[in-house]
Amino acid sequence: MAKLAGLGRSGFLRHSNESLRLIIMTIIGVVVGVLIGISFPAVSITKLHFPSSIISYIEDKNSGITTQALLNHAWTSASQNKNKPSSSESAKIFVPTNPRGAERLAPGIIVPESDFYLRRLWGNPSEDLPIKQKYLVTFTVGLGQKRNIDAAVKKFSENFTILLFHYDGRTSEWDDLEWSKRAIHVSVRKQTKWWYAKRFLHPDIVAPYEYIFIWDEDLGVEHFDAEKYIALVKKHGLEISQPGLEPNKGLTWQMTKRRGDREVHKETEEKPGWCSDPHLPPCAAFVEIMAPVFSRDAWRCVWHMIQNDLIHGWGLDFALRKCVDPAHEKIGVVDSQWIIHQVVPSLGNQGQAEKGKAPWEGVRDRCRKEWTMFQDRMSDAEKAYYKLMGITAPNTTHA
Repeated sequence: MAKLAGLGRSGFLRHSNESLRLIIMTIIGVVVGVLIGISFPAVSITKLHFPSSIISYIEDKNSGITTQALLNHAWTSASQNKNKPSSSESAKIFVPTNPRGAERLAPGIIVPESDFYLRRLWGNPSEDLPIKQKYLVTFTVGLGQKRNIDAAVKKFSENFTILLFHYDGRTSEWDDLEWSKRAIHVSVRKQTKWWYAKRFLHPDIVAPYEYIFIWDEDLGVEHFDAEKYIALVKKHGLEISQPGLEPNKGLTWQMTKRRGDREVHKETEEKPGWCSDPHLPPCAAFVEIMAPVFSRDAWRCVWHMIQNDLIHGWGLDFALRKCVDPAHEKIGVVDSQWIIHQVVPSLGNQGQAEKGKAPWEGVRDRCRKEWTMFQDRMSDAEKAYYKLMGITAPNTTHA
């Protein structure tokens, strides 16, 4: 009996020791597992790419590969690839040298510039354009000057894209003119050509054109040929130009007066005291805003100088010189291709009578006010720049 009791106690103790050992081993196993888990990055089962041998095991239970072998292989693959970016991360595009806003696009798809070329609704896009015009001419027009614009447009060859800005909202009445069907028409009521230019002639839109004409509607062009004009502009290296004005009509400045003894002139003499420097406006580096012609590069600068709210453009002509260097060499008047300023007061008629003033008086007052505002803004901007750079401002005169 004592022996049986001893055996009982011995078996009980042995069973207790084994249970304790099992518990301790389990705890140790859990701790080790936790430590191992911490030492490895989290691995999503969806990111584990199992080889075909593993898939075969799943399909063939008799392959002999154990579950432990599968897990060992998976952990080994995860460890080897833990420092490699995922395919979605490595496929992201970011090119800081792309145009602003397009950094996430592949450079090969970016088209940073546009044009006014008309496209068909059918066929192969590469066959749309039998000719790509090299120059752009814009007129700001009302229906009252339709006949005059018709005559003017016919002075421009098929190398020119024709763009009309309609300030009276009447566009369909131009449809009977054959060239009008191929022209670009923009209609916004009671705006000026500089308002249109700032909004529709962005440098990246007109980039395909070597020269941009921004003309008024009341210009007589009997003695003008656009192709010959372009040839002279290129010959004399003019970045900003205008045709000479017939001396007896619509003349304000001596600089723009046509001279009959030459192709081009770049300087003149004005009234005493008007020119502090023979290389500065209005004696040089100067054309008026009624019929300016800009090279592509010059226009890119001038466009940025046009103010959104100063829509008459008064003062711009004296500041154009800021956009080319040396201005007195690259700004000039083409004498042998000349025009007549007919001085039609159509813009004044677009005003509104206020405070006892006629519509044209209000328009003229605003023009003068804008001239002063533009001069002040230009002066203030330059002073701020020189101050920021610690530079003594040059002694220049703003006419």
